[in-house]
Amino acid sequence: MKRDVRLAKFLLLAVMLSVSAATGWQLYASRDQTLAAADTNNLNLANALNIYAEGVFTQSDMLLQGVAETLKGEGDEPERLQRVQSLVERQKRLLDQLDGLAVLDAGGDWLMYSKGRIPPGTNSANRAYFIHHRETRSNDVLISPPIRNPFTGEWGITVSRRLEDGKGGFAGVVVIGLGLQNFLRAFGTIALPGTGTIGLTTNHGQMLVLYPYSEKAIGLDFSGSANFQRHFGGTSGTASFRSSIDGMKRLYAFRKSDRYPVLTTVALGRDEALKAWRHQALLTIGVVGALLAIVAAVGWRLIVNIQRRISAEASLLAAREDLLRANRRLEVLATQDQLTGLANRRSFDEVLAHECRRAAREGTALSLLLLDLDYFKRFNDAYGHVAGDQCLKAVATALRRSARRPGDLVARYGGEELAVVLPRTDLPGARKVAEQILAQVLALDIPHSASPHGRVTVSIGVAALEARHSDEPEQLLVEAADRALYKAKESGRNRAVSEEEFADA
Repeated sequence: MKRDVRLAKFLLLAVMLSVSAATGWQLYASRDQTLAAADTNNLNLANALNIYAEGVFTQSDMLLQGVAETLKGEGDEPERLQRVQSLVERQKRLLDQLDGLAVLDAGGDWLMYSKGRIPPGTNSANRAYFIHHRETRSNDVLISPPIRNPFTGEWGITVSRRLEDGKGGFAGVVVIGLGLQNFLRAFGTIALPGTGTIGLTTNHGQMLVLYPYSEKAIGLDFSGSANFQRHFGGTSGTASFRSSIDGMKRLYAFRKSDRYPVLTTVALGRDEALKAWRHQALLTIGVVGALLAIVAAVGWRLIVNIQRRISAEASLLAAREDLLRANRRLEVLATQDQLTGLANRRSFDEVLAHECRRAAREGTALSLLLLDLDYFKRFNDAYGHVAGDQCLKAVATALRRSARRPGDLVARYGGEELAVVLPRTDLPGARKVAEQILAQVLALDIPHSASPHGRVTVSIGVAALEARHSDEPEQLLVEAADRALYKAKESGRNRAVSEEEFADA
């Protein structure tokens, strides 16, 4: 009894530790899934915003190309500039972000501004984009860091292109200003959590646009940042690190443009991403904790009851004797053969009688197989009764594999005789099952030196009951199967012989 108490305590502890470990693992896996889902959502959003940014820069590039071609056309300079103005008026409906377009000559003086009159002496020769185009012979567009509009004072991104004369020499610059507020309005349509950010930077790490808007972030250079160098080297990806701007740990996703040297990033606060998970985790911990407390209380009560039972053992001796007598009665009534694990004769008789009544009531077929292990007495004499018992068990297992339907019954009929009841099975179907059993037994390949076949085989008698009978149809069915079994033995054994179906009595 003391051993029972120790076992109960061990099981109680094992259950509580197992449940706690399983809950912890599930919460950890759920956390990883939540972070992975957040990374996927961020990356999808970064891809979509990258397409948007590429579209804006592509429209700007096409407008710059159109302006460059127009300036090379016929006519004097005022006429060409007027055609440029007309082109800009047509295109600005397609490019909402357009803040203005300017044409600069080789000295940096403004020749035209799409939004109105140019103040005298306006010159941008000291601008970085102008210096780049003057010193670099390339027709590629240049996307420059944000600068203030010299007339409105608002921040904007410049997209510029080199102009050349007929000899390929530097003839000036055509530049488009894209207002940051237009980008911010577009980004503002995205539903982001409170700590979420959207950024547009150059591939070298210089900030172009940051949403939510922060003027102190304009033009920040992250090229020397270890996080930028470590995580943003590929075409796209995700990362998690602490922001150098506000110190918050975020989940980042980025996508580089295939056409322009810009990079779109989407970031979500790590705590924000895990907020729903934390709520669910606390709820789960509370529920599991309550259940564990209940289990502990019930388990402890069980242990107390076991200890009380130990103290009352003397008074339970009489009850134990009654229980033993009841167990002996149950053993007598048991329906299972102890050696083979099959149904015993009592169970066989009950099931066969029941199935015969049902077959008569429903008008369905019923088949019976009677089996006998060939030369089994010789087997016992040659190998001993222990080997004979093992042989019976192996054959019983083979029968179970052949009669697998829920209604089929495999029973030990007596000694080395076995029986298989096959409800709703006609004679051809029963023969198929018999052939399967023959094959299964042969496949066991149990040596039998005293048998002409050299190994253990069975003979099978097959009978079927397909019509209504008068009295005791089960006895007729058993007799028919027994006659068929006798014929199988008489014909050389290791075979199945069937009795023709009964006619109506």
